[in-house]
Amino acid sequence: MIVEVKEAEEQTVGGIVLASNAKEKPTQGKVVAVGAGLYAEDGSKLPMTVQEGDEVLYDKYSGTKVKYEGKEYLVLHEKDILAIVK
Repeated sequence: MIVEVKEAEEQTVGGIVLASNAKEKPTQGKVVAVGAGLYAEDGSKLPMTVQEGDEVLYDKYSGTKVKYEGKEYLVLHEKDILAIVK
């Protein structure tokens, strides 16, 4: 699946502006594309649990970064998704 990375916050709750090297790595984004899913050992197709448009939380160090038309995306496995934000 491909996730559009949500930008890291530039201010803390107390209003302190963070330098770019002090920001936390983003762990939230929007799913912009999903694959067909996996196949089980018996050959049946397993459906994806996330859909295009879902807001998701993912593991901080997962996925592969790619840039396309000025935007940053992550290519992730479904197992790297921690939660779907409703």
